[in-house]
Amino acid sequence: MPQDTDTLTAGDIPQNAAEYYTKFFNEMMDADGGVRPAYKQLAKLLDGLSTESLVTKQEAADALFRRLGITFAVYTEGGSTERLIPFDLIPRILHQSEWDLVERGCLQRVKAINTFLYDIYHEQEILKAGLIPPELVFQNPAFRPEMCGVDLPKDVYAHIAGVDLVRTGESDFFVLEDNVRTPSGVSYVLENREIMMRLFPDAFNGHAVSPVGNYPERLLENLRAVAPGGADDPVVVLLTPGRYNSAYFEHVFLSEQMGIELVEGVDLFVRDGHVWMRTTEGPVRVDVIYRRLDDDFMDPLAFYPGSMLAVPGLLSVVRSGRVALANALGTGVADDKAMYVYVPRMIEFYLGEHSILKNVQTYMLRDPKQCQHVLQNIESLVVKEVQGSGGYGMLIGPASTKAEQEEFKARVMADPGNYIAQPTLTLSTAPTLCDGELVPRHVDLRPFVLSGDETSVVPGGLTRVALREKSLVVNSSQGGGTKDTWVLERGRC
Repeated sequence: MPQDTDTLTAGDIPQNAAEYYTKFFNEMMDADGGVRPAYKQLAKLLDGLSTESLVTKQEAADALFRRLGITFAVYTEGGSTERLIPFDLIPRILHQSEWDLVERGCLQRVKAINTFLYDIYHEQEILKAGLIPPELVFQNPAFRPEMCGVDLPKDVYAHIAGVDLVRTGESDFFVLEDNVRTPSGVSYVLENREIMMRLFPDAFNGHAVSPVGNYPERLLENLRAVAPGGADDPVVVLLTPGRYNSAYFEHVFLSEQMGIELVEGVDLFVRDGHVWMRTTEGPVRVDVIYRRLDDDFMDPLAFYPGSMLAVPGLLSVVRSGRVALANALGTGVADDKAMYVYVPRMIEFYLGEHSILKNVQTYMLRDPKQCQHVLQNIESLVVKEVQGSGGYGMLIGPASTKAEQEEFKARVMADPGNYIAQPTLTLSTAPTLCDGELVPRHVDLRPFVLSGDETSVVPGGLTRVALREKSLVVNSSQGGGTKDTWVLERGRC
């Protein structure tokens, strides 16, 4: 089993909210009630603001989000509805020394994952060494045998990665999951910062906050860097499923910020072994496709035949090396929740290093003994679907009812290989404005890692916050919101 973690059991949950939050690492306050160094300037600023002023600024932020149309779709049995993503104007702040640990750990992790993806689609050395069960690769629905033997520019598979982290202590950061298919959320990072600079200009005068606004430029540079050889001025496009996708705002935003065309499948076609884009001035050859579309819908001739979203014949062009996809087809095998367990082994095998960021202790329910343990202790564990996302398909044991536990047990027993389980982590808290009052709420962090000519991490990332009292679920579709994330530059904070 991976490393032990700070965990929460059902018996640890007091009814009183104030007492409940004392059990968790507080990002702003230390154990003695003092303000941590990274937050001292912010604390002074907040002390000088009335509750009314904070509420007014929060209302102004909400109005800006509404005006900008920063929405996401929530899918229900009755269809989907567009909602504004909740934004909290109290930033989450990391000192440079804290960020260094996060940055080094994310770089290490993504480098290992990219190497793993190259390996399983080529020599499969890690499988031959017996370090990962072959069935986790070959029986994984995200594994694409069509990509075996295909060489990609610079051997990069995950050009954009989002690493979900939680913090349980001063230097204790744990990886919850790796997102290397079509990770979303960076538009909120950029818009959150823009809104904070409008509402709190004085705060930025008192802090040396690392900028995030150059992300689109850095992303475009990385995308152009993986264009097939021979393209002097590579044409990059962003492929979207369309306006009904939950992240459509982000697709529009990023394409505008990068100055590239936003296209749907009907805008692209294959001819003479290349991908072309339809324009009013005639066809234009496409070199790189930043796709925000799942594998199954990318090519109806190779994958889901009923797909109306993508490009017939696209796979043949990818295999010939005449177009680059970001992220590559088949990356999903690396961010499967069952594969997550083996990332520390990948790091040791490919890089010869120990993992900088810790994994959460994880039970593989495909193992009968581990499954039995989970079923017997489900009230104190988090149980997740291997392919689940968005906070759906999971049970948080300490916050669940007996009826919910029994229902989930039945689901697990029907298909144990489709589930993993983890302890309920003691997620850190950060001050959050709720109903005109500053209160602690649980947070996580998604840094974004870009790979192309080089691998780099955007300083900050997306902080998600569980706005509901005592909730551990930060997903926006489940009532969570976002915060601006500040990384203070060394020697200037």
